[in-house]
Amino acid sequence: MASTVSDLSDARSNGTRLMGDRVPIGGSYRDRLLMLGVLAAGVVSALLLLWAVGNLLFVGAFLATFLAAAILVFLFVQLRAGAVAAPVGAPMHDISLVKSAIDASGDAVAITDRAGRIVCASTVFGDWFPGWPTPPELPLHPDAAERLRDAGRAAWRDGAAGAVGLGGPRGTYDATLVRAGGLEEHLVWRFLRTDTFDLIASARALMEGEGGLRLGEAGVMAALVDGRGQMLAANRVFLARALGRSDVEVAGRDLVDLLAIGTDDLIRLTAEGEEADPLRLVQIALEEGEESGGTTLFLMLDEQGVSAAGSGVRSTATVHVHALLAMLPLGLALAERDGRFLFMNEAFERAAGLQPGDAPIYPGDLVVKEDKAAVSDAVRRFAAGQRHSGDLAVRLVNRQDEPVALTIAAARGLGDAAVLLSLKDSSEEIRLKRQVAQATKMQAVGQLAGGVAHDFNNILTAILGHCDLMLMRHTPGEADYDDIQQIRHNSNRAAGLTRQLLAFSRQQTLRPQVLQLPDVVSETSNLLKRLLNEQVDLVVKHGRNLGPVRADPGQLEQVIVNLAVNARDAMPDGGTLTIQTFAVGVDEVRVMASEILPTAE
Repeated sequence: MASTVSDLSDARSNGTRLMGDRVPIGGSYRDRLLMLGVLAAGVVSALLLLWAVGNLLFVGAFLATFLAAAILVFLFVQLRAGAVAAPVGAPMHDISLVKSAIDASGDAVAITDRAGRIVCASTVFGDWFPGWPTPPELPLHPDAAERLRDAGRAAWRDGAAGAVGLGGPRGTYDATLVRAGGLEEHLVWRFLRTDTFDLIASARALMEGEGGLRLGEAGVMAALVDGRGQMLAANRVFLARALGRSDVEVAGRDLVDLLAIGTDDLIRLTAEGEEADPLRLVQIALEEGEESGGTTLFLMLDEQGVSAAGSGVRSTATVHVHALLAMLPLGLALAERDGRFLFMNEAFERAAGLQPGDAPIYPGDLVVKEDKAAVSDAVRRFAAGQRHSGDLAVRLVNRQDEPVALTIAAARGLGDAAVLLSLKDSSEEIRLKRQVAQATKMQAVGQLAGGVAHDFNNILTAILGHCDLMLMRHTPGEADYDDIQQIRHNSNRAAGLTRQLLAFSRQQTLRPQVLQLPDVVSETSNLLKRLLNEQVDLVVKHGRNLGPVRADPGQLEQVIVNLAVNARDAMPDGGTLTIQTFAVGVDEVRVMASEILPTAE
C-alpha cells in the first residue's frame, strides 16, 4: 500500500499519463545496423553486376533504384511503428487534470483499476480515510465493509451500484459506484457523509473557528486530545500561551509535554514556569475508548488566588465553567458528591424532555423506576473516584419508548461538582431508524409483489397464446368459442392486475441474462407461426456482427409476441411480417434522437 500511495503522489505531482503513452517499437541502434546492411547489400550487388555486365550506366541506374526502394521501405516501417505506438484517438489521461476535476466536486472520490489499485483519489478522500486505503478495504464496521464489497462486485457486473448507511469509526457514509473509462476498465467510488452528528468534528470546529476565539475571550483554553494523548486541535489562546504563537501546527504533539506539575502539586503551562497561575483542567470524554481512553476535550482555566495547599479557589471559576457548559451544544450536567444536580445546560434539559419549570433533584429522577438504582449506583461510583467514563442504557420518564445513552464521568477540579453527566438528544435518530425500518419492510413487500407478478405474468402470456391458438381452430357460433373468449377476457384482466402489482412494487423484477438475439427470435418463431393466420407470412432476417444483449428472456419473448400479434391484427387481409435484427451505430442512434435508445459517449 505504501508503494501505491507513493506512486500515486508521484503521478499527481508530475502529471503522469496513465494510458496512451507512446512506446517506440524497436531501437534507433538496430535501425541503423539494418540500414547499413541494406546499403552494403546494394553496393555488393552493383559491383557484381558491373563485373558481369561491364556497363557502368546500367549499374548506376540499378544502384539508384535499389537505394530509393530501400529508403521507401524504411520510411514505411517507421510510420507503421509510430502508428502502432500511438494509435489515432488513443486516450491520454493526465492524473493532475483528473485530480483537479474530482477535487473541485468537494466529495471523497477514488478511482481504481481492474487490478484493484488506486489510480487517483481526491484530497477529501485522503482526509476522510487516512493512509489512502484502497476501496473497498476501508476502515468501516464489518457489516458495512461487506456491503461495500458487494456493491463493488455489482458495479463491475452491472455498471453502477450503491450502498447507504456505511458506518465506521469516523462517521457514516453513502457510496455510489460507477464503471467508467473508454474501455470501462476503471471504477469510480464516490462517498458522501450522511447528516449524522459528529461530536469530535463539532468540538474541533468549535475550537478552530469563531467559538475558539469566544472561549479565549472568556479566559478559557481548550485542547482536543486523542486516546494516545496527542493533540488534534486547540484554540488560539492555548497555542499563544503554550507555544508562543497562535499559528503553530499542534497535530501530533503530546499534551503532557506542554504541561508541568510544580513543587506545589499544581498544574501549570511549561512555557510559563513556576511563577504563573496554576490551571484548573476540565476533562470531557467525547467517545468511548479502551484502557488508554478515547478522544477527550480539555478545558483549562486560570486559578488565580490558589495557594500551595490548594485552598482559596475563587468562586468565579465555577461561574466560568457553568457559562462554558451552557455554550456547548452537548447535553451536559454537573452533580455533587451525594448525587444532587448542581447545573444542567439547555441541551441536557432538551434531551431529557424536561418542561419549563421542571427541576429534578437527582439524576435518578429523570429515569423510570427500573433504572433508578443503576443510575444512582453509577453516580456514587464515579463520585468516589472511578476514572474511566461509562455509558448506561436507560429509559427516561418523559420518553419511555426508546432507551437512551447516559454517559457518566468523574469530574475533578470543578469545585463542588464530582460527576459529569452527558445525555444526547436521540429523538431525531430514533425517528430516522423507524423510517428506515418501515422503508425496509415496504421494500420487501414490493420485491415480493414484483416477483409474484413477474412469474404470474409469464404464465398468463402462455395462457393467452394458447387461447389464440384455440380460437384459430374454432369459429364464432361453436359451443367452445364463447368459453375460449371468456378465458381470454379474464386472462387479460389478470394481466392488468399484474401490471398494477409491478407498478406498486416500483421495480421490474427481472432476471437479466446475456443472450444472443437470433437464438431468442428462433425459439419464439415456432410459437409465432402458430399464432399468425395462414394469410400472414413470417420472414426472419439476422444481421452480421451482432453483439450480445443483457435482458430477461421471458420479458424479451413477451415483447416479440406482443409486437407480432399487434402486426397480425393490423393486417386482416394478410401480408408479410418481417422480424429483422441488425446493429445500429452510435451516429444513427443520435440521429434518431430517441430517449429510450442508449448512446455511447
